[in-house]
Amino acid sequence: MASICEDPGKSSWPELLGAKGEDAKEVIERENPKMKAVIISDKTPIREIFICSRVLVWVNDCGIVVEIPSIG
Repeated sequence: MASICEDPGKSSWPELLGAKGEDAKEVIERENPKMKAVIISDKTPIREIFICSRVLVWVNDCGIVVEIPSIG
């Protein structure tokens, strides 16, 4: 049986660029139930640690997605 890291399913959502962060989170978790979508401000510094079951949803101050959500 393949692990989630070997077979993550859908891995990026370019169509969500410009969407509301909450809406993007719902779409990601519906389209790929293996993933946990996390909304994060584009001003928040984070360590670059790859987590194969996470999708970061980077939003601006208005809650709009400003980077293509992808696994990591």
